[in-house]
Amino acid sequence: MKRFISIVLVTVMMFACAAPAFAVQVDSEQTTASAAEEENGDNVFIAFFDKLFAKIRAFSESIKYCFVVKKEGVPNTMNKNAIHMLKSVEDTIGDSFIITTEDGKVIVIDGGYKFETDYFIQYLRAVTGQFVPKIDVWFLTHPHTDHVQVFNEVAENRTNQVKFDKVIHHYAPYEYYAAIDSSDAAEGAEMVGEFDRISKAFPEKVQIINDGDVFNIGAAKITTLFTFDPAFTNVNDASLIFRMDLGGKSVLFTGDAAVSSGNKVLANPEYKELLDCDICKMSHHGQAGVSKEFYEAVDPEICLWPTPSWVWNNSHESLVLLTPEVRAWIEEIGVEKNYLSWQGSQVIYLD
Repeated sequence: MKRFISIVLVTVMMFACAAPAFAVQVDSEQTTASAAEEENGDNVFIAFFDKLFAKIRAFSESIKYCFVVKKEGVPNTMNKNAIHMLKSVEDTIGDSFIITTEDGKVIVIDGGYKFETDYFIQYLRAVTGQFVPKIDVWFLTHPHTDHVQVFNEVAENRTNQVKFDKVIHHYAPYEYYAAIDSSDAAEGAEMVGEFDRISKAFPEKVQIINDGDVFNIGAAKITTLFTFDPAFTNVNDASLIFRMDLGGKSVLFTGDAAVSSGNKVLANPEYKELLDCDICKMSHHGQAGVSKEFYEAVDPEICLWPTPSWVWNNSHESLVLLTPEVRAWIEEIGVEKNYLSWQGSQVIYLD
């Protein structure tokens, strides 16, 4: 009995000695837990207000460009044959075209940088007269950010604001861009990966076109002249070139096509008559694109320049551009009218 009591007393004394340390440990764990809970609470609070402020900023941008488009007097051209060449909201490079047809179709070519999405949407609302506009076909000429980021943003985050039935492209594969050591190629690889990820949500809407494809989008007839040739290592040569016939006019869209792709089209005797168009979209924003011989073969009456002021005037502080030379070519060819995006969004009626 005495031995049992002794064991109990020793056990109690050991617990008593250990209790302060145990209490400190428990108190430390409770303090750590409380701090973690407080930090988590702060993170939730910060995340909530980050989302709130992002929504407020997005709403204010939408309202701002709603007033901008209204001030510009953008016409509703639904059921009319018209091309809209959208300006850049920050006087930078990029292509953004909206086309309407006499039978109510809406076609978009490229779109511009992500930060131009709100202007694009408000402009599209004005053109269609629809609060949630529907695009019948969206062409992506090649995967560079100044051409495709608006599409990526709309397709991933703005489907409640814009609907589209089909997206048409012929992107060069990721491996093509990965094998070329340049910033343009790295950008192309990134955008191909981005499209592959985003388009998993709508595989039934994606159509890949090839050289020589001919098809109609309502009243608009599309003839594909060039898609992609892996032999060309200038990544701008991996750009679509196609002709659109609409409203009695022919329009050549060139994306950012460079000399090699342009010369391949020139060398095809089947395309000689198809190249002869009333209107030509200037390649690569009007500098370092296709050759003079290519523009001579097109022999357009009108040229569309998706060109910022510093490219048009060759006034970039560190880049020497070929725009003055290209402008001289166009003047020699005798083009009657040049539409310039740096002067504001342009509307060209095709009837």
